Amino acid sequence: MATRRQHRRAFPLVPLLIALMAAAAYGRLISDGSPSAPLVSVIRLAAPAAAGAAEGKCEQSYGFLPCTTTVLGNLFLVLVYGFLMFKAATYLSAGSELLLEIMGPGLVGGLLLPILGALPDALLVLVSGLSGSNETAQSQVLIGMGLLAGSTVFLLTLLWGTCVVVGKCDLGPNREAVDLTNTKGFSLTGTGITTDVQTSYAARIMGLSVIPFIIAQFPKMLKTHHGQRLAVLLALIASFLLVLSYCLYQVFQPWIQRRKLAYAKHKHVISGILRHAQMQALGRLLNDDGTPNDDVIRKLFHKIDLDKSRTLSQAELHALIVGINFEEVDFDRMDAVEKVMDDFDTSRNDAVEEEEFVQGMKKWLNEAKRSVPASGAFSKKFINEFHERTRQEHDQLIDRSDEAVESVENPGWCIAKAVGFLLLGAAIAAAFADPLVDTVHNFSNATHIPSFFISFIALPLATNSSEAVSAIIFASRKKQRTCSLTFSEVYGGVTMNNTLCLGVFLALIYFRNLTWDFSSEVLIILVVCVIMALFTSFGTTFPLWTCLVAYMLYPLSLVIVYILDYVFGWS
Repeated sequence: MATRRQHRRAFPLVPLLIALMAAAAYGRLISDGSPSAPLVSVIRLAAPAAAGAAEGKCEQSYGFLPCTTTVLGNLFLVLVYGFLMFKAATYLSAGSELLLEIMGPGLVGGLLLPILGALPDALLVLVSGLSGSNETAQSQVLIGMGLLAGSTVFLLTLLWGTCVVVGKCDLGPNREAVDLTNTKGFSLTGTGITTDVQTSYAARIMGLSVIPFIIAQFPKMLKTHHGQRLAVLLALIASFLLVLSYCLYQVFQPWIQRRKLAYAKHKHVISGILRHAQMQALGRLLNDDGTPNDDVIRKLFHKIDLDKSRTLSQAELHALIVGINFEEVDFDRMDAVEKVMDDFDTSRNDAVEEEEFVQGMKKWLNEAKRSVPASGAFSKKFINEFHERTRQEHDQLIDRSDEAVESVENPGWCIAKAVGFLLLGAAIAAAFADPLVDTVHNFSNATHIPSFFISFIALPLATNSSEAVSAIIFASRKKQRTCSLTFSEVYGGVTMNNTLCLGVFLALIYFRNLTWDFSSEVLIILVVCVIMALFTSFGTTFPLWTCLVAYMLYPLSLVIVYILDYVFGWS
């Protein structure tokens, strides 16, 4: 665990410092007309108070952060501040994992983690209309609504469809996906994914999360302005009641966490076998360029093949797993053998042939490369880091009701470090949410593109990128249990966005006495959520053609808002 913790503490600081220095350096560039500095005019800091008032160019956040009126300059700042928001989410995740390691996933996993996961989005929504006059707030609050709508639509369209594409398997005679079987290419009706019934429950919960939108929009639906403020208040109360209900549901019905734990155990077995191969001095599993080393993989196969039959039986795989020290991580060895056999035995003859073993190990190594950011040559340290990461993923998901939680060395230090990560992540999110919103607003002014469309497209990529990558990796395992986990996570993210983030937005509208004038934006959220909820609540198998439906909903959402607002004048 020590190796893993050192890794987590060190690596996020480097890109974070680079981003901060880059913003500061570019922020100091002031055009002086010199031909030797062509990039100098891209970004301009606002001048001191007197000069700034005279030029009327831009206003610095906090009086010292860079700002600009140029398109390229604002684009650069959007990327920098977006990256900083991404790092804030990373720190919040790291702190949450340490707390889970110590306290277990009951209250922490059910109450704290969903809120922390939505914190960057919630802060961006909050600051979008928190400062300035009511007129300024009413203008900038469109950025918050763009993020709110963009995150929900992004998760249910682009991410959902991509997970179907990467997770697709052949559909069998019973119209269920056959794990690890993908022989029909991109057949729209012959391939697809299958989830379990509990994932359908998550989709239904997600469908219910649109109720506050309907409450807030009800006076507009009746074409009356009377009662609009009361409707916003009722929607605000409903939003936070739904947040509380959803969190308590996860505490008392932790089926998602149990499935995560099962997957984390299997992933830890994978990393343990990879580390065991390195420790046996058979050679490096990865070449310097990161490609799998076939010769070393074949050496490992022949070492495991005790009877020299050129196939691996369940007994030989069991002997391998029993011989590996998995420390205090406890799991059923025979179940682990069956899962490894499922991964490798693509011919389904109850034996792993040499080529199947090579291809299976390559798949595992590629997953390890995606999971651990490698620096320089791939070495034993890389495999060890992957092993430590999988162990921590296991630790964070242990349910005290199902099995004992391991004792933690120096729990006081771990708690302090977890709180430090959480405070750092929250501080970064709080500090750079407002500059990011201001930069999006400035970019909108510079390009004459409505701020809603910019925030709809760009901001969800900053706040949801890590979750998106994780979901795609899980789905690419091409198994029902991992697809079920993937889509449950997607629906959970949408639920928190539609409840917690909407609640923050409604509080902003109510307490700042802003106007609720988001009919087209609410419409696309309702359309996408209702279609996908109906689509996924009453079925468990989704053929490949369903990804086309999801993909089409994304541009359709933008078109609907544009037509309703700028052609029919809804807003």
